[in-house]
Amino acid sequence: MRQGISILMSIYKDEKPQYFRECLESLEKQTLKADEWVIVEDGPLTTELYDILNEYQNKYPMIIKRVKSTKNEGLGKSLNKGLKKCKNEIVARMDTDDISKDTRLEEQFEEFHKNPDLDICGTQIDEFEDNPNEIKATRKVPCNHDDIIAYQKKRDAFNHMSVMYRKTSVIRAGSYMHCPLMEDTYLWVRMIQNGAKCKNINKSLVLARIGEGMYERRGGMSYFLKYKKAKKIILDTGFITRKDYYETLIIQFIVAVIPSKIRGTIYKKILHRK
Repeated sequence: MRQGISILMSIYKDEKPQYFRECLESLEKQTLKADEWVIVEDGPLTTELYDILNEYQNKYPMIIKRVKSTKNEGLGKSLNKGLKKCKNEIVARMDTDDISKDTRLEEQFEEFHKNPDLDICGTQIDEFEDNPNEIKATRKVPCNHDDIIAYQKKRDAFNHMSVMYRKTSVIRAGSYMHCPLMEDTYLWVRMIQNGAKCKNINKSLVLARIGEGMYERRGGMSYFLKYKKAKKIILDTGFITRKDYYETLIIQFIVAVIPSKIRGTIYKKILHRK
């Protein structure tokens, strides 16, 4: 008998109720259903979000597992709390404003069935703004293990909202640790250093909402300095060289200081391609 799948997500008060509902609806439509949805409430939520959570908990009382925090602690700490509550070894990450395509869980879970040594499996993602039928960009990442490791030295080789991983492999690497802007990056690096076997499916199985002002938020000196600080943490792991470090800083500095409209075009046309 195959083991089950736990969905892991974190929600906070600024999430739009309609986005959250669309996320949950996409999980309902999966061709292979998860038998557990672990939802971390990262601080007090709005009435509308509580209404949706209560509705789904009443609908799926044996599936929904809510983990409540009294204050907003951020994504990394919230995911650590939720991960500890996941009953299954195989855990699928999900952002509460994104949409999983119908076959996502089935296709990723099959990879773990085919390869018992696999530790983490992601997918490509299609990005949209308002209408999920109007794709603005596709973020493509390498698919085989060696290419993933090489790519991770420059940029993230996984789309975080698309990953499915082994709970024990994440915990063994220390789970999510403090590294603003790069908590997921820091985790992938430590997992790889721990010998994790990696794969990405060469198919877009998640519709990722770009969000209002995403490209604007990735600009300016404040963002660049946070990026630099996080990248230094990655450098200190020994996973990347100083050459890797400075090359990525130069690129990020240029992207941060150019106008937002041009930055958005660069992300869509260049940085989201392999």
